[in-house]
Amino acid sequence: MVSSRFTMSGVCRASVAVSALIFCGIIMTAEAQTPSPAPNPCASRSNTSCAECLQNVTCLWCTPTKQCLDYPIGNILPPSSVCPLNDARWGLCWVNFQILIITMSVLAGIIIISIFICCFCCCKCERFGNKREDAKVERQNRMRKARQKERRTEMQLRHDEIRQKYGLAKDNPYARMDNH
Repeated sequence: MVSSRFTMSGVCRASVAVSALIFCGIIMTAEAQTPSPAPNPCASRSNTSCAECLQNVTCLWCTPTKQCLDYPIGNILPPSSVCPLNDARWGLCWVNFQILIITMSVLAGIIIISIFICCFCCCKCERFGNKREDAKVERQNRMRKARQKERRTEMQLRHDEIRQKYGLAKDNPYARMDNH
């Protein structure tokens, strides 16, 4: 009873300490989020190079028009009216959106298929493992019963020898005991 009281107080102290650290972290990040000066707008970097445009993460480079555009945040992918996917660059100059989409979808498909295969194999192995264990238990039960039967017959033989030694043996085990 006493040890559980000490453990509970230790748990309470630990949870208070963690809560205090989280609270301090929230305050520190709130103070750290001071507004930074506005970066150069992407349009001012048009007609330069792709590398210079993509130094700002919010910019999108369109190769055929050599325009540096603000990334359309409302859309996941830039619409073709802004720049065709094959010609749009974001993040790295050598990766276009079309290749990025195809690569990411193939990788996602491979990961999902791998997860399904792993789950299937684990379930299958678990079932076969149980069958092996069941067979092992069954084999052990048979061996135990065989040893038990051997012991019974040995005991019966010993009892019969003792009966014969002292003249208590009967010719017919079902005969009445009055005859003796």
